[in-house]
Amino acid sequence: QVQLAESGGGLTQAGGSLNLSCSVSGHTFALVHDMGWFRQAPGKERVFVALIRWGDGYIHYHGSVKGRFTISRDTAKSTTYLQMSSLIPEDTAIYYCAVAQGPSGSFFWRPAEYAYWGQGLQVTVSS
Repeated sequence: QVQLAESGGGLTQAGGSLNLSCSVSGHTFALVHDMGWFRQAPGKERVFVALIRWGDGYIHYHGSVKGRFTISRDTAKSTTYLQMSSLIPEDTAIYYCAVAQGPSGSFFWRPAEYAYWGQGLQVTVSS
């Protein structure tokens, strides 16, 4: 079993910055392959935000956040981070980190590829 503990988020004005972190624990941690961040706005589906591959650090972003968000990992701390800048009201959502224990390949954007999820963090950007 893998456990994810998220921290960060909150409220900021448009143009501001917020940081999220997600710590991973559990005896099956060695099987973590991909770590993703997703977000879900009220009344909408959960959508992909960013991916980092735990082994080689490969990174991919959704086009809407590229250049504004930065995903990173600290393997020693078993933690992944999402630094968010130049925030806009459309970024308002609950943000979730997630773990895929196998290679998600070209389906990295699908929530179904991820077996474990964090509890979710509210991010609110006011205009």
